[in-house]
Amino acid sequence: MIKNTQAHRTLGAIVTQTDQLEAVRKNDLCFGDRVVVTTCNSTYSIHVLKNGKYVISGGWVDKEGLSPMTTNINGCTWGGSAIMIDIVAACGLHLEFGNRVVTSRIRQFNVVRSRNQTVN
Repeated sequence: MIKNTQAHRTLGAIVTQTDQLEAVRKNDLCFGDRVVVTTCNSTYSIHVLKNGKYVISGGWVDKEGLSPMTTNINGCTWGGSAIMIDIVAACGLHLEFGNRVVTSRIRQFNVVRSRNQTVN
């Protein structure tokens, strides 16, 4: 039996799902923290800078010869146009960088805290 995946992508379902996400939010991170994100296809290393900027390497960035790339993070999506702009990484979602590149689905992430805990 094929499950109707479209039913899970209604706005109501998305709103309900947001409270249950295993996620790291932009406000949870401090300057110098690093987030290692493993997607279905790649692994990314994201270093937190100030003023909403991040240094990203791995995955698509490496394949395009752009590593390390400084950019912002637009947020995470469910694979469509609905985006959670306050999230850096969430299991099951797709990460969207400032250049509009969207990763494959996030399988896991780990936050490595900096010793310098200056808030962005």
